[in-house]
Amino acid sequence: MPRLIHGLRALHARRIYAAVVAVVVALLAAALYYQHVEGLEPCPLCILQRYAFVAVGAAALVAALSAGRRWSVVAGAAALVAALAGAGTAARHVWIQLHPESLACGPGLATMIENFPLYEVLPKVFRGSGDCGVVDWTFLGLTMPAWALVWFVLLALALVAALVRR
Repeated sequence: MPRLIHGLRALHARRIYAAVVAVVVALLAAALYYQHVEGLEPCPLCILQRYAFVAVGAAALVAALSAGRRWSVVAGAAALVAALAGAGTAARHVWIQLHPESLACGPGLATMIENFPLYEVLPKVFRGSGDCGVVDWTFLGLTMPAWALVWFVLLALALVAALVRR
């Protein structure tokens, strides 16, 4: 592990940000593949995790392209905040999948957004729905939200390394 950390420190911060963008693009491509090719429909928490990945990628892209140190640090910090928010959402989703008996089936995200104000929608989304508790995909024993949590944590660590590198 020390060798990995030393290797990350040796990389230039811009390269780390570019790698974060590449990973996010690959993860979003995989999510779209599973949705549109394999037919796995995302639940409301899955959609929030996608938004978090997009935010991480967009902020990391700004950080990678920023010539000025200040913008790079601000964008890198924004990417880190988005990664931590995504990790929190994914952790909640994993908890819901581990405790499906605590759920009641509810409307989908689009229906909630159309019929309720945003300040009512977000608490309902984080309570989860019957869709959020369903496990319909695993790889190496981990569900998709568990893998999202792993990736959010790895991205957060990389972003911390880039920010410290500054």
